[in-house]
Amino acid sequence: MPDEMALSRSGRLSVSVATAPSRVKRSSSIWRSSLAAADLLQKLQISSDFCNIDLVRREKTISSPAVPRAGSLVLDLLSTLRRGSMPVRALVEAGELFGIGGNSVRVALARLLARGLVERDERGRYRLGFAAGAIEQQVTSWRRLGEKTRVWGGGWIAAFAAPGGDRVRESGRRSARALRFLGFRPLAPSLSVRPDNLVGGVAHARATLSGLGLGSGVLVASLQELDPATDGKARGLWDSRALERGYQDAREALRRSAERFARLDAREAMVESFLCGGRVIRQLALDPLLPEEICPSADRSALLDEMRRYDRIGRAAWAEFLDQHGVRHSRGAQDLRMTDAAATLAVAGGWS
Repeated sequence: MPDEMALSRSGRLSVSVATAPSRVKRSSSIWRSSLAAADLLQKLQISSDFCNIDLVRREKTISSPAVPRAGSLVLDLLSTLRRGSMPVRALVEAGELFGIGGNSVRVALARLLARGLVERDERGRYRLGFAAGAIEQQVTSWRRLGEKTRVWGGGWIAAFAAPGGDRVRESGRRSARALRFLGFRPLAPSLSVRPDNLVGGVAHARATLSGLGLGSGVLVASLQELDPATDGKARGLWDSRALERGYQDAREALRRSAERFARLDAREAMVESFLCGGRVIRQLALDPLLPEEICPSADRSALLDEMRRYDRIGRAAWAEFLDQHGVRHSRGAQDLRMTDAAATLAVAGGWS
């Protein structure tokens, strides 16, 4: 086939690894969870083409983020819980902060419950469901971004969808979103790549992609020894300057928001931290984590440090509210997570 011939001329594709298991019998619950995670991933679309670099390019992107929808807000608040659950009254009261009516919150809960994205305990309180786990785990690890990468040896992780292997339109869209989420970019027809600099290598990337809804017919493998022209093309798939500008703009937006807190009352501070911090969490969650050779990491590291400082402000803003409703939350910075629902599971803003 033409695509395979082009691949053999430009580099060596190591296929000593398995595709996402198409012949392995999966339980119906795991399959439904994969579809639900992929559906949530669709809602991570920030710009029209789900681009990693356009998240915080303009000041108004951070300072005037969109008000969350009811379902987004519910998922975001539930992501604060390391254990335990949250009563409906807390979710309704939180919705009121953003102008969301109680009926809208209850309707959203019913829909999320039906899809397995939330669960209800014996007391009628809610927590995140199993189907929300894959993306929630990916996003809430934002503090450990520096631990996710390793020194790049110049190789690539490739995802190859054989022509006709993923023909169902919706399945193809889910695969594209999963690849985009993990920083892959199209290099050739049916072939997407990213630098092989993630801890765990190909095997870990394959497992992560599968959890995010990658189609079973997509081959994930190591790609080595690209010819110089193709290697240069691959390195240019990401706009490193735009990424660096985005880090700088987001860092400045967090600083300005933190300065405004002295002038805000308690409820305004809750909303401010939720929306502004969430935009940055979303940016970090969608960052392609490129190696130094493609995009220097200094500005990203500086943004991560700034977000950690802002996180302390956000936790303080929400702690009293959570305590009032008997919601168990950790006091440690690494545990209390008001993660952006748009980045974690849905469409709006939050903080972590």
